[in-house]
Order: sequence, then C-alpha cells, then structure tokens
Amino acid sequence: MGWKRLVAALSLALSIAVAVEAGPRSVVVELYTSQGCSSCPPADELLRELSQRDDVIPLALHVDYWDYIGWKDEFARPSHSRRQRAYARAAGQTVVYTPQMVISGEDHLVGTKPMKLVEFIQKHSARRPEVSLSLTRHGEVVRIEARANGEFREPVVIHLVRYLPEKVVSIARGENAGRTITYSNIVTELVRLGTWNGSGPLAVERVVSGDESTVVLLQRAGHGPIVAAERLR
Repeated sequence: MGWKRLVAALSLALSIAVAVEAGPRSVVVELYTSQGCSSCPPADELLRELSQRDDVIPLALHVDYWDYIGWKDEFARPSHSRRQRAYARAAGQTVVYTPQMVISGEDHLVGTKPMKLVEFIQKHSARRPEVSLSLTRHGEVVRIEARANGEFREPVVIHLVRYLPEKVVSIARGENAGRTITYSNIVTELVRLGTWNGSGPLAVERVVSGDESTVVLLQRAGHGPIVAAERLR
C-alpha cells in the first residue's frame, strides 16, 4: 500500500474513532523505526498523524541496527534497540523488526496497519485507569504525582521521556536515499527514575532542561503494560 493510501486509511480510521466517546486515559504508541529502513516511512507518517491527537501519546524510538547499510540514523539510540528486544522477550518472540508499534506496552503490530492500530487505541483508551497521574512544571523542575485507583497489584517502573516534536531530514544514502522525511515525536531521552509500589501517593521531582516535550510512563516491571502516561508539551 502506498503512502497516500496509508494516510487516507488512517484518516478514515481516526474519523471513525473520533465518533466514539474518548476514554479516560491516554494511550501510548511506541514506533520502532529507522531512517535506513525502506518500509518505515509510511509508519513514520502514521505516527505524524497520531501526533495531532490529544488522546494518544505517540513516541518514535529510532533503533541503531539499520545503521550498517550505509546511512547512520542521527536519532538512533542503542537503548531503543534494547527496549524493543526486551519487549520481544516479554512477548515470547525471538526477533525484532521495523516498523513495529507497541501499544500501551502490551499489543504489538506492524506499523503500517492503521485499522488495527485504531482498534488497539480504542481498546486501551476504554480501560479504567489503575492510576491517576499528573505532571506540573515550575521552571526546570517537573513534579510527578500519582495515586492508585483501588487495589494496586504490583509495582511499576517510573520512566521519564523527552522528545523532539518534529524534524525534517534529507537522507543521502541507504535504502531511503533521496527522500526527505518529516519525523515526529522523536525520543531523545528515556530514563528510569525508580519504582513505585502504590501503597501511598507518589511525589517525585526531576530537573529537566531545554524545550523538548516531557512524558512520564508508569509501566509494569519486565516491560509489561503501561498503566498510566501523562505529557507536558
């Protein structure tokens, strides 16, 4: 399917989704992608479409295992490749691929299937939040606060993510040589701040610098489901 048809399919799917009442939680869509992957530009465009929505937190994690074919992805991080492989192990899979999307840390799909993507987004959006999460920023300090909504089954890992909203890249070599591609929500930092067992309120502060957007993820250990996510633009 060509780029334009993919984008048209996603636009149709999103228009259908908008007709359904929005759920109470933001849905995280992680895209594992690379500038050196010829199959990735349509998925990159889908993520760009998702970046216009308020009920979805799309994150592009560029991997480094395509860099050997002649074009080094400036956004690629070995840590992104490790995170993708950890998801694969958690799902009992032995290989990783691009473009891959992981929805709320739980559902995996090829990143060029817009109707299936919207189906997963709606499923996760409709779930009752296990955690109420809020972020506030005062200067360079981000304050993270959370409380459990009812019984809390197991601890979560607190991740802080920074991302660049958009950048246009002209690719000179590799499988996408000659293409100019607009990338959205490019993850530049993903750090683990600690864990929280939910037995009492969470209150954590972190110094951040620069103008990049900030996201906090609360995720079950072992690369399990993301139970809460919030964003500061």
